[in-house]
Amino acid sequence: MFQPQLNQIRRRLLSWYGKNRRDLPWRRTRNPYAIWIAETMLQQTQVKSVLPYYRRFLRAFPTTRKLDRASKEEVLALWSGLGYYRRAENLKKAARIIMREHRGKLPREFDLILALPGVGPYTAAAVMSIAFNQAYPALDTNARRVLRRAFNSQKEKELWEAGHRLVAHPRPGQLNQALMELGATICAAQEPNCPLCPISRSCAALKSGRVRSNRLPAPKRRTEIIQWPLVVIENRKQILLRRRPPGGILGGLWEVPGGQRKKRESLETALTRHLNGPGRTVRPESFVGEIRHAITYRKIRAPVFFSSGNSKSLQPQSSWRWASLSALHRYPLSALSLKAIRLATRR
Repeated sequence: MFQPQLNQIRRRLLSWYGKNRRDLPWRRTRNPYAIWIAETMLQQTQVKSVLPYYRRFLRAFPTTRKLDRASKEEVLALWSGLGYYRRAENLKKAARIIMREHRGKLPREFDLILALPGVGPYTAAAVMSIAFNQAYPALDTNARRVLRRAFNSQKEKELWEAGHRLVAHPRPGQLNQALMELGATICAAQEPNCPLCPISRSCAALKSGRVRSNRLPAPKRRTEIIQWPLVVIENRKQILLRRRPPGGILGGLWEVPGGQRKKRESLETALTRHLNGPGRTVRPESFVGEIRHAITYRKIRAPVFFSSGNSKSLQPQSSWRWASLSALHRYPLSALSLKAIRLATRR
């Protein structure tokens, strides 16, 4: 692509972005810490879901020092419901490294940011360009789609080359965000709104009539549909919780008892198997409904039961705990369990 045309694309992108960008809190700051937190939360998560978590998280942990000094439970509790909990664990680990090795400040070198737990090429480039104004292309799914269509970039190497050429400019962070915003709002995967696109005149895919065919291939992974019966056990406005073992799905989080049903296993048998230890004597008294939930490639159907427990007959072990309804926000609870508790306690 000739340099004059590249300059024209930059001008149109920046002008469009300045007038049409969504007013998001992480776009009102150049604080590297706040930008790093936002980009981590936005990994595989929609903006509307991130907004309330981002505000709460920064209120609780406004600096790297505060995050480093917080307990893992405090961090996970504020993350409850956002999903992909390893992101929160990696933030905590990275905060410790930043405090010990970088004097409490996010490093300004790409390789040093990339070396932090949970940071990949996209997040490192986003922080470098937005917070430090360095010319690194931040290629998320939306930006990749725009580049693929605009520059007819079919291979990974071509995408990165197009991105590098585009952000070689005094405002690389703004250009990266403009690309992401354009892909999120106009250059959509299924129904792109080409008449509103600021760079449609220069779009190779539009000129060749291949806008809809020129899409990133969707990753193929078989969706797993599972049943996950749960029982909410209440005693004097306290809910019985158990902590999942570390590693695996929802590792380390607190939950209401239950779990995946095996093939040819009844719901009651599945619950009896999962209600080991202090829950062995508990039997579900009533079915209250079913909730649907998704975790990565898993689609979960969770029948929810309610049972009245007895704190004297149920003596929790270290991985079990009675928690008052008013104190549930202090626990890192899975979104699945939060939905089940809301459903059962509305009775």
